[in-house]
Amino acid sequence: MKSIRELDQAACSQLKFILCDIDDTITTGGKLTRASYNALWDLAQKGYGIIPVTGRPAGWCDMIIRQWPVKAVVGENGAFVYYTEGSHIKTFTHPSVAKADVIQKLELVKAACLKGVPGCRVARDQFARIYDLAIDFHEDPPYLGLEAAEKIRDICVSMGAEAKISSIHVNAWFGDYNKLSMTERFMKEILKEENIKEKIIFVGDSPNDEPMFGYFPLSCAVANILPFEQMLHQLPSYVTLRKGGEGFAELAEHILALC
Repeated sequence: MKSIRELDQAACSQLKFILCDIDDTITTGGKLTRASYNALWDLAQKGYGIIPVTGRPAGWCDMIIRQWPVKAVVGENGAFVYYTEGSHIKTFTHPSVAKADVIQKLELVKAACLKGVPGCRVARDQFARIYDLAIDFHEDPPYLGLEAAEKIRDICVSMGAEAKISSIHVNAWFGDYNKLSMTERFMKEILKEENIKEKIIFVGDSPNDEPMFGYFPLSCAVANILPFEQMLHQLPSYVTLRKGGEGFAELAEHILALC
């Protein structure tokens, strides 16, 4: 990983969209900081399309598309996209999302995780979710380590679910999609964008961002990626000096200085 200071103007010459994870990428200690929120506005006002790509639930994403300076938001690890078209908010749902039987299947996964990993619990935002299950290992106490997160993931996978570890949750779902596949589909089918690798920089912080890191030549992690580095097979191209929201603000400041 190179320092974000090595990102040059030539690499950003076709940059059109800033895609970012939310938790621990634009937040610090669970809070959206003044620096990162100002950075979102500064980037949007320069004409960049801001698109959060997150494991957070539909309820959060509805608020985000209404109140943040974003063009769209990819939610629940790629199950759907909420986006604006003129003054209208629209929904683009991945065709492979599980439907009628998803609740019963996820209930079985939940029970197995709670039994198999003492101390883990259902995430507090679960009530706002439509398509997935979030098991909390590091958002609220008791804080569990990555070993517990990996056990949770393994239980989910053993029961036929897709599962990804974020910095705070293990998300599990039934359906052939992830952050990357939905991003590609949305950019091509809805926004009609071609050559997206040259037009996007993705910013993340954790293992569930790995497909995005591997796909986009312009990818960056905030500094708190470092504890996960040994878990990743595909590293981001760049890394900031600072963590969380301050790291995102650092990235934004650098990109805006190149304009």
